[in-house]
Amino acid sequence: MESSLKPLAEELRPKNLKEFVGQEHLTGENGIIRKLIESDQLVSMIFWGPPGSGKTTLARIIANATKSHFVHTSAVTTTIDEVRKTVKEAKERLQLYQQKTIFFLDEIHRFNKAQQDAFLPHVENGTITLIGATTENPSFEVIGPLLSRCRVFVLKQLETKELSKIIERGIKYLNIKINKAGIDFLIESSNGDARTALNILELIKLITENQKGKTIDLDVLKQAAQREFLLYDKKGEEHFNTISAFIKSMRASNTDAALYYLAKMVEAGEDPLFIARRMVIFSSEDIGIALPTALVVANAVFRACETIGYPECAINLAHGVVYLSKAPKNRSAYNGLRAAQEDVRKFGNLPIPFKIRNPVTKLMKDIGYGEGYEKYTKEDLLPEKLKGKKYFQ
Repeated sequence: MESSLKPLAEELRPKNLKEFVGQEHLTGENGIIRKLIESDQLVSMIFWGPPGSGKTTLARIIANATKSHFVHTSAVTTTIDEVRKTVKEAKERLQLYQQKTIFFLDEIHRFNKAQQDAFLPHVENGTITLIGATTENPSFEVIGPLLSRCRVFVLKQLETKELSKIIERGIKYLNIKINKAGIDFLIESSNGDARTALNILELIKLITENQKGKTIDLDVLKQAAQREFLLYDKKGEEHFNTISAFIKSMRASNTDAALYYLAKMVEAGEDPLFIARRMVIFSSEDIGIALPTALVVANAVFRACETIGYPECAINLAHGVVYLSKAPKNRSAYNGLRAAQEDVRKFGNLPIPFKIRNPVTKLMKDIGYGEGYEKYTKEDLLPEKLKGKKYFQ
């Protein structure tokens, strides 16, 4: 390895699709991005995928393959003035040299609405080809008008065999040896993130500099990795995916899966009150009248989390999760409410039958409010238009 100031991930960044690893559904023989490159028919696009899945690399490859000028910026540091300057230069470059400009905006989800609006006319008229990269669901984070002008491509987390290939390149470049247990740990702790894997390898090279030729074992890998990396953005896609999996696991009475997703949220530092609040909702929505005490337990868990906090309240959460998961389920109260709400929205303010109106004044009593009311009547008390409707099944 030659001495370089570049990080290993940058040093080994693929220059073309032949070197690129992963995302076969986009870059393989029949992949749409490969076809766009080969036909030189670029469109503005959004790359949505987890960290280290190749978003930046793929944008650079597209620019190289189409001989486009490449501008790489981050929404964290870029200003509107800088965007305007880049657009002006892109317009001049297109007029003078017929060269396209690819404007690569990393973390596009961090641009607000006004900032994203600034791209619209220039994407529309082709002055720039925008490639936005995000780890967040663009449906939530990118404004509709801009999203409609871009193709969204979903990049997947790298699989084991793909990470293995990238790690092998790094090991060869650094001229180090790692045993199989160490490589397996590196793959697992990288969470599908190629950049993380290469950063750990680079650190291993530094801390074993005086052990040339020696095979690096699992203990050294653990020292370099320090901790297993957990992908979980509390405001992003993985957050919603995890809480969804958690609720659906309890609904299916799959206690082991529910505990696993609870553990994932706890380890990621999710607010325990957020978890407990969802459990309170779940106790009435999904368990309801099948076991009314479920609501009592869920509320007690919420109160315990409020009083105790982490780390001990994780035990309270686990207690509640097991109880709610194993409880019988009955959504009849929830379904009845939703059906009644649908009729309220459909029919509006239907007249309430006179006999169950409250005669709070003499005039009201005189015109029939409360007349004929019986406490335990079997008569249908719904508005006239809804007589006979059954919401509770």
